Amino acid sequence: MESASALMERACLQTELAAFGDDSFREGLEVLVKALSAQAGLNAVGTASMEMQIVDMLSQRLQVEDWYRRHPEIDEQEIVAPLICLGLPRTGSTALACLLGEDPEVRSLRNWECMAPCPPPDAATLGNDPRLARAQETMERRARLFPRMTAMLPSTATSPTEDQLLMGHDFKSQLFQAFAHVPDYVEWLNHEADLVPTYRYVKRVLKLLQWRCPPNRWRLKNPSHTLFIDALDEVFPDARFVMTHREIVSVLPSVADLYLELHKAYADEVDLVAIGRQTADFCELGMRRMIAFREAGNGGRFFDIQFAPFQLDPFPIIEDLYAFAGETLGAEARARMEAWRCNTPRDAGYQRTDMAEFGFEAGALRERFQFYSERFGIT
Repeated sequence: MESASALMERACLQTELAAFGDDSFREGLEVLVKALSAQAGLNAVGTASMEMQIVDMLSQRLQVEDWYRRHPEIDEQEIVAPLICLGLPRTGSTALACLLGEDPEVRSLRNWECMAPCPPPDAATLGNDPRLARAQETMERRARLFPRMTAMLPSTATSPTEDQLLMGHDFKSQLFQAFAHVPDYVEWLNHEADLVPTYRYVKRVLKLLQWRCPPNRWRLKNPSHTLFIDALDEVFPDARFVMTHREIVSVLPSVADLYLELHKAYADEVDLVAIGRQTADFCELGMRRMIAFREAGNGGRFFDIQFAPFQLDPFPIIEDLYAFAGETLGAEARARMEAWRCNTPRDAGYQRTDMAEFGFEAGALRERFQFYSERFGIT
């Protein structure tokens, strides 16, 4: 694994740029590279792939800062009262984000623009942007590399996506632990890292993306925000939140299985029990932090969605969500949402890994997360 400084130099050569902006990314980059080198057990493909991902993130950061240098007026953009979906992973948040993203009056973070935010999208040329085709090619390549993951998380170049990749530009993101065994980085991220600069950077990119491409009513989604809710709130103090819920025995094995699919492409030996332990630890930590935040006077900012009734019929719930946000679900938006639901399979078949291989046992999981299931009435 190349050093952090060598990877930064590659990004500078690739873009012919040198200004990375705020130095907040440097500590995370150093911690990540050390963990990848010492702990991840990457094979040749894994090493090359992780280096390429890091260089690409650094390159994107350089380009974002260059656009701000040439167009300082971008910073005058405002991100007002975003609606942010969070909660445990694998609880229906992807389907919710895709349904909400069908509303032509709102703005989602789309896969293709998250992969390459520069040049910032322009409404006048949106349909002909060459990044659409490049992003679709990338996703098709990923589908060949990670066939089970594609079944777990069906997506297209234009689908709404999480801001994990943008957080990755600041090297404080759960994205990296999904690809590799990096326990030192995970410990630093969850207990020591300052995420306020990270969320400021995410807001910086959102301003860039909406600058020439409205609408500006953002719908965002990222389960890992539960871990960093206080920092998120400091940067987006007017945000409102949607929290999705599902029975814990359905959640944790599915999250661990997703991590397994990614890990095994980059390392010849994968410790499934370590994946299971890490998954349970961050889910518990995130839920305890989230409950504390809600009980500190923020409960009124949350709208809760239970998985089973949402799967059965999402539209009464979405109508209530719009009312919570002070909005009305329009006829066109509903029709587009209904078309998406009709054309999207809700139970893609794939071979699931036995939860016992991750060290999970149903009764023990339910007992450990009883504080969560009782707080939100999950059965």
